[in-house]
Amino acid sequence: MATTAAPARGDQNRALGISTFAFTLCFAVWTIFSIIGLKLKQDFGLSETQLGLLMATPILTGSISRLFLGIWADRFGGRKVFSLVMLATSACVYLLTFANSYPMLLVAALGVGLAGGSFIVGVTYTAAWFEPSRQGTALGIFGAGNVGAALTNFGAPFLLLALGWQGTAQVYATVLAIMGVVFFVIAKEDPLAAERQGRRSESFMQQMAPLAEVRVWRFSLYYFFVFGAFVALALWLPHYLIEVYGLDIATAGVIAALYTVPASLFRILGGWLSDRYGARRVMYWTLIASVICTFLLSYPPTDYTVEGVKGDIAFSLAMSLPAFILLTFVLGFFMSLGKAAVFKHIPVYYPRHVGAVGGVVGMIGGLGGFLMPLTFGMLNDVIGIWQSCFMLLFVIVTAALVWMHYAIRSAERVEWSQKEEKTDLPELATPSMFVLDDWRPEDPEFWEAKGKGIARRNLWISIPNLFLAFAVWTIWSILVVKMPKLGFDYSSNQLFWLAALPALSGATLRIFYSFMVPIFGGRRWTAISTASLLLPCIWIGFAIQDTSTPYLVMLVLALLCGFGGGNFASSMANISFFYPQSQKGAALGLNAGLGNLGVSGMQLLAPLVIASSVFGNWAGDGLTIVTGPNQGEMLWLQNAAFIWAPLIVVGAIAAWFGMNDIADAKSSFRDQAVIFRRADNWRMCWLYLGMFGSFIGFAAGFPLLSGMQFPQVDPVKFAFLGPLVGALSRPVGGILADKLGGARVTFWTFAVMILGIMGVLYFLPGDNGAGNFWGFFLMFLVLFAASGIGNGSTFRMVPIIFRDLLMKEIGGQDKTRAEKAANKESAAVLGFISAFAAYGGFFIPKSYGTSIDLTGGVAPALIGFIVFYASCMVLTWWYYSRRNAPFPC
Repeated sequence: MATTAAPARGDQNRALGISTFAFTLCFAVWTIFSIIGLKLKQDFGLSETQLGLLMATPILTGSISRLFLGIWADRFGGRKVFSLVMLATSACVYLLTFANSYPMLLVAALGVGLAGGSFIVGVTYTAAWFEPSRQGTALGIFGAGNVGAALTNFGAPFLLLALGWQGTAQVYATVLAIMGVVFFVIAKEDPLAAERQGRRSESFMQQMAPLAEVRVWRFSLYYFFVFGAFVALALWLPHYLIEVYGLDIATAGVIAALYTVPASLFRILGGWLSDRYGARRVMYWTLIASVICTFLLSYPPTDYTVEGVKGDIAFSLAMSLPAFILLTFVLGFFMSLGKAAVFKHIPVYYPRHVGAVGGVVGMIGGLGGFLMPLTFGMLNDVIGIWQSCFMLLFVIVTAALVWMHYAIRSAERVEWSQKEEKTDLPELATPSMFVLDDWRPEDPEFWEAKGKGIARRNLWISIPNLFLAFAVWTIWSILVVKMPKLGFDYSSNQLFWLAALPALSGATLRIFYSFMVPIFGGRRWTAISTASLLLPCIWIGFAIQDTSTPYLVMLVLALLCGFGGGNFASSMANISFFYPQSQKGAALGLNAGLGNLGVSGMQLLAPLVIASSVFGNWAGDGLTIVTGPNQGEMLWLQNAAFIWAPLIVVGAIAAWFGMNDIADAKSSFRDQAVIFRRADNWRMCWLYLGMFGSFIGFAAGFPLLSGMQFPQVDPVKFAFLGPLVGALSRPVGGILADKLGGARVTFWTFAVMILGIMGVLYFLPGDNGAGNFWGFFLMFLVLFAASGIGNGSTFRMVPIIFRDLLMKEIGGQDKTRAEKAANKESAAVLGFISAFAAYGGFFIPKSYGTSIDLTGGVAPALIGFIVFYASCMVLTWWYYSRRNAPFPC
């Protein structure tokens, strides 16, 4: 703690009491849909899926909002933010009573979710009042506010019967609003208020700086299990008990309460134990006990037959109901201890960033509570074993225990040898053999003697990893074409959403990924980001095997495929550090161009592997085509996802052991954030949106669009050719830009793209005829080729623009410093413009769908593309390609 003396005991108890009571009310509001949801289902005629989404929405927004609310609590203090959160939430609960449609209910549910975000605000406020030796107990008592869920379960049904769901919501809104005012009036500013005023000048990214430490994400994994799995089981247990043990709903509810209700009080015990024995020791107890419990609970009922001396001996093993109740009670007990222990760590390690760090940890835990129930249902459908939910929890908690033990032992060895505390854990640190302390690519002698070989090795490991990222990113472009024929009852608009969402999430992730290489190092980040692709691949492989998988699950999976899109930004930024200016265009063109082949590779391989059971029985059964000329045939859609899993493992290992980090490429987000003040950054965003946005948008939308415009043609047979042409032409664009100038190549490429769109319009079916598919297809090949060339040329423009700009700013006297600064800014710009451009993968497919819905045809969207490309030509000519342009390149 920053204070030299602890506050008076009376002030501490006052702060703890009022914050705990406020959090109890917030938690009661957060779970209000568990009671009024049943009445809403009747009044609005909601389906089970709609009700599930309505109940899950506050959990999701409550989790995500913890990050931002935690940051605000660090900056403005818990007293103000806590009061504001309660008042804002009460307004949303009150507005809920005016909802007259399902979309309005969802919007209101988003606001109700703020109540869940209040947790981290209360943690920040409470921790500030207590000395480290008592923070565990205090935060354990505060966390006992989870009992607010029981308050809703016991009290809300009576309000619902007496007042209806509107009246119940109004009572909740009134009580919470009163509490918000009372808290602001009665609660005192925490002891860190004066220090916080002194740190008010800290930027947003300075507050977020601790999130670059691996330790934060290890804590997040712990909380993903102890809180996320706890919430998931609380929702899942009644259903499990009814189906597995044949209990009635009342009995199942009572047993589930034995798991959930006492846990709030045990959290207090966990805080006290963490203060007395240490949070690390309590986490060991928690994870070891959880491994044992989940292993026993995951064992399904099994019949055995043993060949004995006098004949077969048959016996069976099954978990009895009393044993199940005992094990779940023990599991819930230790989970509650772990929840307190995790948050005991945070104010000790990050006393000035409790809100930011605790916000991330709480967000990850909350997302576990949102995602795991969906996964439990999916595992039941795919594996067909009720105990599969505990099998998943066993895998998660085992991974957390192994990581924790290895990390602690590794950190202790380093701390003992160097006599200093490590914030970044050695298990993910870069060994010195992989760090390039001396890297001078602009020095011809160094480049020829040493640099060229190292750069090539990093490039040729980066390319296949980027190939895999693009394959995973665009997997839905093939799946959505086949899903309707297999019985997935989704509308055309829903299918377009599934095709477009990976681009939306990928583009957003690119914004963050573009700054990761200078912070984490290219080697580490390439390996981790590639390994993350396993999550959507494996999950899709299971979910796609069941036509009854909720659409919400499919949306989540489409968003997760954005991991692949994010990888491009970090990959390009990383490779840009390795090459001299004269060779950046070709190197970046090769990396991006051959990496882009992942799109065509997926669209070529996926139709082949889904046609047969290439992985045998272990990958699951196929689905039968129910409509069309191939009715009755089988398809194994899961193979389109599973095919990439082993390759992803190989790629991640190759990156970890084969790539390098460049020591002087390290910089903070703040150092790189200067690009947001550069006008040229935003101009290049616009131009690259026209190039890469067109490439990825056409790749995502072409199969579905061509299938709708020319239903007699199977677009899957030809879909891979467009991305293939675009990917292969990208290195050509880089080479041409090196020889002729990037701006000149970019200008004329946009002119060709305008002609290509006009050709597409000409060959479209319309009132005057059925159109011509082959002309239509040829024009799209022209567009793919042009966008590929333009991708290479625009990327070549960036290093030259920023080299000239930094040379002017710094001056020719310090050429070395200017080149290093230009390299760092160029890398950040390359990543950021790739993030901005990736939104084209979302807007192009959605513009097709919107145009068809509004006008019945796709022509208006294509005309809009022509206008956009014309604006890109004007921008390129004025700033970069004309004579006397500000930055000719």
